[in-house]
Parts: sequence; structure tokens; C-alpha cells
Amino acid sequence: MSAHEMAAPIRQPFLTRGTKILLAIAGIGAIAYIYRLLFGLEAATNLDNQYPWGIWISIDVATGVALAAGGFTTAALAHIFHREKYHAIVRPALLTAMLGYTFVVIGLLADLGRYYNVWHPMFPSMWQGNSVLFEVGMCVMIYLTVLYIEFVPIVAERFKGRVSLPGPLAPFNRPAEWLINLSERTLGRFISVFIILGVVLSCLHQSSLGTLMVIAPTKVHPLWYTPISPLLFLMSAIAVGFPMVIFESLLAARSFKLEPERHVLSSLAAYIPVLLGAYLAVKVVDLTLREAWPYVLEGSLQSTMWLIEMMVGIVVPIVILSVKRLRRSMTALFVAASLVVVFGVALNRINMFLIAYKPLYPVKSYFPSIFEISVTIGLTAALVLVYRAVVMIFPVIAAPHKERPAGYFANVDALAQVKRG
Repeated sequence: MSAHEMAAPIRQPFLTRGTKILLAIAGIGAIAYIYRLLFGLEAATNLDNQYPWGIWISIDVATGVALAAGGFTTAALAHIFHREKYHAIVRPALLTAMLGYTFVVIGLLADLGRYYNVWHPMFPSMWQGNSVLFEVGMCVMIYLTVLYIEFVPIVAERFKGRVSLPGPLAPFNRPAEWLINLSERTLGRFISVFIILGVVLSCLHQSSLGTLMVIAPTKVHPLWYTPISPLLFLMSAIAVGFPMVIFESLLAARSFKLEPERHVLSSLAAYIPVLLGAYLAVKVVDLTLREAWPYVLEGSLQSTMWLIEMMVGIVVPIVILSVKRLRRSMTALFVAASLVVVFGVALNRINMFLIAYKPLYPVKSYFPSIFEISVTIGLTAALVLVYRAVVMIFPVIAAPHKERPAGYFANVDALAQVKRG
């Protein structure tokens, strides 16, 4: 990272009217979460043998994993393809991915019937190589570890030369400094290996989530059921990576009253029509080969939701972001990114796991319980709060060195290191 785009923690009050509301929502979600852990799925959810998954899988897990794709797509663009100007948004994307996957795991624990057995895949004697979920679980577990390893240099940068433990903990100051320096030197040599590993692992489990739907040909609506679901899941995750980075960056800039990285975000947006166009082309070819076009105009709930997903979440953003003048407008950029995130990929996952999925002989329909809704909204609120706390402690968000806005303080050690380099 160049000196004029150095990241630094943000100095602003953590508690505002908005964060107090989020704390209340997160607290309600925590109570619902604890209730589910204590009393089981039957007491807390409307899930049953016909509807084994609900909003915890479709939103907390499947959507959460897809929206965290900005971490590996941005890392690949900046580090593997060496597009240096995008380094300013790598750290926020990494943080979003790290927190996203962390809360995906927390949400998954709520959905697992025997959540206390989640450690089983860590032992080879309990592996099941024929299970798609085993592959997803292993990849998510390893990738989450890789994300935390990638975040270690940011932690080291924040505390290097600043360890000052009080009172009886003072003897640990020197060992702590030694450990920080060691981790910084060691990871500096091998960080590219972890970046590549993270990209590979992301591609593996993003596609494997689509494989889950392949095993249910009689239960998934023809507009969504296809043998190439793994490819479509991977392509949609890649396509939503950059819009999610733009969405998060603009929200953070507005929340902290900072100037957004206009030139970086506008340049990043130029890739989005290409990625969305490729995804849309594969969808069109797939529907044509499967002769599924008649279902588009059948007038059902499924056809309506499919049209919204395609037109509002894919076609409209392509049109907006294909115009260079609109890519320079932060308002247009935010609208287009929001459409991709909410009506494109998020709606796709909800459609796949809830709207398109129907058991063979349903005796009732599924609607989430108040506990399911509370947990999902509570986890979302908690994620936002943790993100706010982390960027106030660690150097994540970049700011121009010469025109650093109020709310930043300079990381002297990092700046000196940049000047020496």
C-alpha cells in the first residue's frame, strides 16, 4: 500500500443512535439463538422432515457465503493479477469476507440438529468423502482459518511497537512484541501462498453449494434445477464479489462520513457488466438446452420471482454499469451494486432454497418462525457492529495521506516502513 493510501483505524464514537438500535436487535437475536440451542429445532423453528432447511440455510449460510466472495475476488484482482490500484479496497474486502464467514458458521450451528458435533470433520476417522456437505464444511473451515491468517499482518501493523500491558502483565510486553515481529516477518514471506489458497478454496465450496441442489431434481422448479448448478453458483459468487465490495465501501464511507474511493470503485465497476453478462449468457443457454423457457411465462410465483431475479438483479445493473458516466456517479454505483447484491445473488439463493424447492407431497407450506427471523436479523446486526468495532481498532479503511479526513490518525510505523520501501 502506498503512503498516500495508507490505512488507519477510525477515531469516532462507537455508540451512536444507530448502533444502539443494532445492539438491541443483536441482543434479541442472541436470546432467540440461545433458546434454539437449549430447546432444539422443533421448539424454535417451523422446520420439519418435508422442509429440512429454511431461512437459516438460504440467507445465513448460502447468501452469506456468496456475499463474502468479495474477499477472494478482490484478493485475486490485486495480488494475483497485480492490479495495484485496487490495494486500497483489499483490506475492507478481507474484513467483510472474514466476518461474513464467521457469522455463516454461527448461523450454521443454529441450523445443525446436533450442533455440538460440528467438530467431527476435523478428525479423519469421521470423514465421508462421498458427501458434498463434507467438502463444503472442510473448505469453509480451512478458508476461514486462511482469512484469519491473512488478517494477522493487519493486527501486527496495529500493535507493533505499541504493546504496553499494565501491572502484573508487564513482563509479557517483550514476548508479545517478539511474537508480533515474528508473525510479521514470517507471513510477509508466505502471504501470497495463503492468498492463492484462499482463492482456490473459495471456488471449491462456492460451486459445491450448487451441487446440493443437483440431488433434488423432483423437488426443485425447472427454472432453477439444472445439472450445471455448481457452475452457476460459482459464477454468481464471482459476479457479486465486486458489487459487494462497492456496496460495503459506500456504506462504510457514508457511515463514517468519509470520502469514498471514487476512482477505485468506478474502475472496479467496469468489470461487473462483463461478469454479470457471462453469468446471464450461461443461464440463457442452459434454459434453451433444457427447453425450460415455457416456465418463464407460466404466471406462477416461481416464474415471477425468476423474472425479478433476472431483470432487476442482473439486466438492470448491466445496463447501468455499462454507461461510463453512471459508473462515475456514486449514487448510480450504489443503486447498481445494491440491485446485484439484494435482487441478484441474495434473491437467487432464497429462490433456490425456498421458492423453487417443494417437497413431493407437502401437507403444509413453510414460513419462518419468530425465532428464525430474530436469529437472522440479529446476526446481521451483530456483523455490522463487529465490523464497526474492528475498523475502529485496526488499520483497515484507506485514506489519502495528504488529505486525511477527520477521524483518522496516522500509523507512524507503517508510514515509515512504506517510505523505507
